Amino acid sequence: SRIIYGTRIALIVGLGATSIAVTIGVLVGATAGYFGGKVDFALSRLIDTLMAFPLLALLLTLSTVFGPSLRNVVIVIGCTVWASYARVVRAEVLSLRERDFILAARAVGTTDRAIITRHLIPNALGPVIILASLAVGGIIILESALSFLGLGVQRPTASWGTMLSDGRDYLRNYPHIAIAPGIAIALTVLAFNLVGDGLRDALDPRQKS
Repeated sequence: SRIIYGTRIALIVGLGATSIAVTIGVLVGATAGYFGGKVDFALSRLIDTLMAFPLLALLLTLSTVFGPSLRNVVIVIGCTVWASYARVVRAEVLSLRERDFILAARAVGTTDRAIITRHLIPNALGPVIILASLAVGGIIILESALSFLGLGVQRPTASWGTMLSDGRDYLRNYPHIAIAPGIAIALTVLAFNLVGDGLRDALDPRQKS
């Protein structure tokens, strides 16, 4: 039953952190790509700086600062993995902003905010959906690693990471205590990767050609 409850925690963290990361990344990437110039330069340097940091080290530092809890794990992971979404959206917006429908929207006096939210972001979401579906599994692994180290979800809340940590002392006599959550993590990550591959095949025209 703890393995099943751990699935709920894994999905909360995986989907919650992904939602935060996608929201931040889409807004930052769309802003950088649309306005260009100094805005693009500043936001691009921010993206590059964040992506240059070792992710696990950054997560360990922030988790130590803000304290271990389910809510903090979701927020910390979501606020540290958004850069890849921003980079993808920026590239999409750069290719879209001079298209005829954007030029027409500008010509009739549509505000920059409306152009970004109503025209650019919806047309740039395809690659983001694919990337997000593939990233959920990685976020679940990150949460398990933090919980394993005592910096993530705390007992008595059931997390696969804490179960793996608890099972270390019983590997010789009761290996299933650690093996079961390990298998659950592997199967969940595999499932999200398969979903991501399917979405990529369905949404990416280059995969169809």
